[in-house]
Amino acid sequence: MQRIAIIGGGITGITSAYALAKRGFEVTVFEKHRYAAMETSFANGGQLSASNAEVWNHWPTVLKGLRWMLKSDAPLLVNPRPSWHKLSWFAEFIAAIPRYADNTTETTRLAIAAREHLFQWAKDEQIDFDLKQQGILHIYRDKAGFDHATRVSQLLAKGGLERRSVTPDEMRAIEPTLAGSYYGGFYTESDATGDIHKYTNGLAQAAAKRGVQLNYGHHIDDIGADEHGAWVSAKVDNSSMSQRFDSVVVCAGTGSRAIAAKLGDRVNIYPVKGYSITVQLDDEASQQAAPTVSLLDDETKLVTSRLGLNRFRVAGTAEFNGANRDIRNDRIQPLVRWVEECFPGVSTQRVVPWAGLRPMLPNMLPKVGPGRLPTVFYNTGHGHLGWTLSAITAEMLADAVEEKNILREPAPQPLS
Repeated sequence: MQRIAIIGGGITGITSAYALAKRGFEVTVFEKHRYAAMETSFANGGQLSASNAEVWNHWPTVLKGLRWMLKSDAPLLVNPRPSWHKLSWFAEFIAAIPRYADNTTETTRLAIAAREHLFQWAKDEQIDFDLKQQGILHIYRDKAGFDHATRVSQLLAKGGLERRSVTPDEMRAIEPTLAGSYYGGFYTESDATGDIHKYTNGLAQAAAKRGVQLNYGHHIDDIGADEHGAWVSAKVDNSSMSQRFDSVVVCAGTGSRAIAAKLGDRVNIYPVKGYSITVQLDDEASQQAAPTVSLLDDETKLVTSRLGLNRFRVAGTAEFNGANRDIRNDRIQPLVRWVEECFPGVSTQRVVPWAGLRPMLPNMLPKVGPGRLPTVFYNTGHGHLGWTLSAITAEMLADAVEEKNILREPAPQPLS
């Protein structure tokens, strides 16, 4: 039986472990936190959104970023302080602009394919993750935004997504609690929402029942690979351990770049910070005033999800500021104000802020498959669509590992 190490216990690491275990591999997950999904997979926007598959490699996005550079509450904020990593990333980002249409369509195709696996796994393993299959409503306040969305819809349609334009009256019928004046919208009935943290932990428990070894609290001390296998050294509590494997899969989010360098690969992931707030709907009036249909406000770059009866999640923005996890009040307050303006009946007395670092590659597509060595694999760099794409990239990863490893001999047993 082939022995596989997975580095990272977020949504991509756990879905990869589950997909590999189902195919008969012996899988060990290394995660530095005490539990799964404690970083970027902790409190995201909750959307499973093929309708949000548009990649950012577009000249209007670049121009907005330049215009907003000194505006602290801007939806897209770039720290002007240069670094080689940031400069190289943006150079590759701009170089990918000619692939904007093709990459948007490809991302759409992947997002649609992911649904089948993600929902089926939840059904098979009886995972409760506050799933709502009531679609996603994109809202636009002006004609320019709506017209751009119309053009994007054509790219999404090429990837197989059906969504329809809706009038302001139809928007109010879809989500009656939404306040404000709008030019129009687009509604994607096939999209959904759910709690990524609950799903990841539920799938981790299911993976463990299938034999996956979940090594929580293990900080990677060293990692390496050659043509014949891979090895992982980790610190846990006050001791160290080292194991050999047939292959290693890197699913380490923003940490994947440094790990890839150790393994002889270049994976130019940049940490793009996003923020969220979870509004606690403590009273019946707030529960009635909060939306049940998921929203995406393209102007403010905010998304929403209703998580059960008592929670309303609002998330978004993008901040290029290195590996900085600080939760800035000037970035959180626009999210709170948005709730108060769009849903005035919702109390914002109790709001839980959060920030996470999205692992983003310049072309906005994840890296899935083998590295330079036949014993090294990647499933990382999903950016803002990790939750949406996770199930299909896990299956793609499992395909790649199966193809490379099926004829290889098992590596030696653990060193210690």
